Amino acid sequence: MNRSLQWKLLGIIAVAAVCLWSIWPPFTIKDKDGKVMQKGKINLGLDLQGGMHVVLKVDTTKVPLEARKDAVERAMEIIRNRVDQFGVGEMAIQRQGKENIIVQLPGVTDRERALEIIGKTAHLEFKLVSDKVEDLKKAVNNEPVEGWELKHMETERGGKEPLLVAKDASLTGDTLVNAKTEFSSSGFGEPYVSITLNSKGAQVFSDVTATNVGKRLAIVLDGKVVSAPVIREAIPSGQAQISGNFSVEEANDLSVILRAGALPAPVVVEEERTVGPLLGADSIKSGINATLIGGLLVFGFMILYYRLAGLVANMALILNILIILACLAMFRGTLTLPGIAGLILTIGMAVDANVLVYERIREELKLGKSLRAAIAAGYHRALSAIVDSNVTTVVAAALIFKFGTGPIRGFAVTLTIGLLANLFTALFCTKVVFDIMCEQFDLAKLHFMQLFRKETNFDFIGKRRICYIASFVVIAAGLALFAMRGNSNYGVDFSGGTLQQYMFDKDIKVDNVRGILKKLGYGDASIQQYGNLKEVIIRTQDNISTKLSEAFRQELKDNSFQILRIETVGPAVGKNLRQNALISLLLGLAGITIYVMFRFDLRYGLAGVIALIHDVFFAVGAMALMHRQFDLTIVAALLTIAGYSINDTVVIYDRIRENLRIVKKGSFSDIVNLSVNQMLPRTILTTGVTMLVVIALLVWGGEVLNNFSFCIFVGFLVGVYSTVYIASPMVISWHKKVHTGKK
Repeated sequence: MNRSLQWKLLGIIAVAAVCLWSIWPPFTIKDKDGKVMQKGKINLGLDLQGGMHVVLKVDTTKVPLEARKDAVERAMEIIRNRVDQFGVGEMAIQRQGKENIIVQLPGVTDRERALEIIGKTAHLEFKLVSDKVEDLKKAVNNEPVEGWELKHMETERGGKEPLLVAKDASLTGDTLVNAKTEFSSSGFGEPYVSITLNSKGAQVFSDVTATNVGKRLAIVLDGKVVSAPVIREAIPSGQAQISGNFSVEEANDLSVILRAGALPAPVVVEEERTVGPLLGADSIKSGINATLIGGLLVFGFMILYYRLAGLVANMALILNILIILACLAMFRGTLTLPGIAGLILTIGMAVDANVLVYERIREELKLGKSLRAAIAAGYHRALSAIVDSNVTTVVAAALIFKFGTGPIRGFAVTLTIGLLANLFTALFCTKVVFDIMCEQFDLAKLHFMQLFRKETNFDFIGKRRICYIASFVVIAAGLALFAMRGNSNYGVDFSGGTLQQYMFDKDIKVDNVRGILKKLGYGDASIQQYGNLKEVIIRTQDNISTKLSEAFRQELKDNSFQILRIETVGPAVGKNLRQNALISLLLGLAGITIYVMFRFDLRYGLAGVIALIHDVFFAVGAMALMHRQFDLTIVAALLTIAGYSINDTVVIYDRIRENLRIVKKGSFSDIVNLSVNQMLPRTILTTGVTMLVVIALLVWGGEVLNNFSFCIFVGFLVGVYSTVYIASPMVISWHKKVHTGKK
């Protein structure tokens, strides 16, 4: 073996070794009791491990102008302190835009408690209570009492006691230095919150209590009276108690919030995505199953069709997967459920490079070249098509990352890493293996199966007008149906609202759920069941998850449940996400068009983008026809379809460009038709292999990715048709117009 090959082989082995070292163990290893024995190298997204993703908007309009400048930064710091004391590991808090804060809490299952802790303003006030009965009666009768306001305090028996409290606070929580949970020494040892004030606050508190002995002092938290004890004597110690029929957990949470301090401005939950641990575990299982089944189908096909060369391709695919996982581990990336989908699609799309090379090698062998010469020529001639097709898909992935949010970005990351790694594994690694086989083992022949025994000569171009009309009719019908459905097309990502998914211990009837929703005033809510009669998905415009969970507990006492996921998106956020999705699609089309124009010319770019739009519109129509809703994952699917569609088209364009140089006879139409026929086996093979993994994702990928898989399935199938009958013939139409104009 020559020295150059030795170094190349050592380099490949080193890359594989570093990848294995970087990812082992990939996932966290736990003992029987659930205790972490060894932490995994790959971070799992919230959609896989369970947890909460919350986007908070800091309402700075309710604070003075001078305090608005750093209100968001102060709010972030206070929320971080609260979450730290709440005991959530590996939390992530970051600013988004001017007024938004993203909070990610992995592993959190009690969403109501978490929202209370991170979203409570915690503005603490001490206000005197009027002891004038006549003034209280006026306030109850909605008559104004200057300097006072009517409040209500919950009593031990569940009633509400009216109180007339001062509008101006005698003391606020700004002077608080500590808060802790303690238990009453009398009665049943009820928990209360003990607070300690600083020296300034202690002096004010002492003066207030000394001058108002015998009166009541209301303790007001975020405008709500928590308790209103009678002042028995002056309290100079700077110590006070907040009691209010708390549970131990409620007292602890209030202590945490008060210690961390009040938020500088109120916050509003603009977006919330909560995934329960049960759904997270199910998503991991579904993702692994789909990956294994899709991978095995691809590996089996490659060995069956390409024999030894297929085995080499499979080795490259395994290295490709290792590189993706290693990059995620080394750069602290996050593996999400859409990221697993990107990994699966990478397996299918990476095969495209191998098929291009192998089919080129087959053509070179037919010309009578030796195997070594055929291999060298095959890799050389396939290079430009492989690079072009991968770059166009990376453009789409980059836009998904730019305009996507949360788990969708994970899809873009894994797809991009996989496609870039594919250039190394498919073009460099497999070439090294073949060179070693030829040099060391005297490999002289490769055996391939053949899709067509002789080169086809179908008249694809002659059918173009019929196909134009058929495509126009089908797409027009699909888009008309999409327009008729209106807002029904959109999931909560784009329309706003709340999606709630529950898993019950026993079968649950939709009518029973509808009855409970009617009692809450939401009888028109959307209710769906996907095969499993124990699961139900409910969509409402308002966030009623807390009310609904409580209603289920009361009405269905013999049928306990778990929250699988809750997704809440405010209408403003939904509108913004929809705009970003549209922008990303338009930029994707523009970026791909510019690249194809740069690599070929204007005719090819316009024809390619028309075929690409054709595929996207076709997929949109199919989604509307099947009453499937559009969300962020569908935007990722449409951009993937765009990248894959132009991928297929660019390969044929590359062959047309090559044939224009070497074929001296025949018209431009004949050369285009010849090129389509020459690339037909490759088009069928690559699409067929990619469809194997898409079908695996559709069947075994789980309900969460079902719409995504369906959209990809339709788009990839239509992509084959559009490449042959739309993109290639359109080049001829533009070619004729250009030449007619010149004449």
